[in-house]
Amino acid sequence: MSQAAPVSRFPVPDLEALPEDVRSRILAVQEKSGFIPNIFLALAHRPEEFRAFFAYHDALMDKPGGLTKAEREMIVVATSAANQCQYCVVAHGAILRIRAKNPQIADQISANYRKAEITPRQRALLDFAMKASQEAAAVEDSDLQALAAHGFSQDDLWDVVSIVAFFAMSNRLANVADIRPNPEFYNLGR
Repeated sequence: MSQAAPVSRFPVPDLEALPEDVRSRILAVQEKSGFIPNIFLALAHRPEEFRAFFAYHDALMDKPGGLTKAEREMIVVATSAANQCQYCVVAHGAILRIRAKNPQIADQISANYRKAEITPRQRALLDFAMKASQEAAAVEDSDLQALAAHGFSQDDLWDVVSIVAFFAMSNRLANVADIRPNPEFYNLGR
């Protein structure tokens, strides 16, 4: 992958030109990770949407609940692979490897979660997430009951569907904007 590849097909503003809160958020991520993920730069050209996007992202991905942070990332990686979103598979695959403390898990899930070395509970979780992602109109009460049998609460199920829906939007934005994964993501958590 070329370092010279553009971040996005759409404008990418200079950090100095951004509103203070947006710039501060981006710089905080850079300080923590050592680089600025391209999604932050790509979305920054529309500050109101940037704020809303990351507020909802954080509400879904960083909250306590019955889903672990690794399980939340599993949902993102599996459904993003089905949606053919390279950026989200690579970026969230890196986060998944770190959160799961497993250097192979993201590759396994993105290639075929059914063959991944995950628990039966996680397999049921991803079966439901994939159905919600690819065949939402076909979801039935029995699908919800199957997850309840694995100990998932109604709040957990709402979280799964919300993560699936949010990342369906994110996958489409990233694909149309042609947002490229940062080279740094490929080695994180390995």
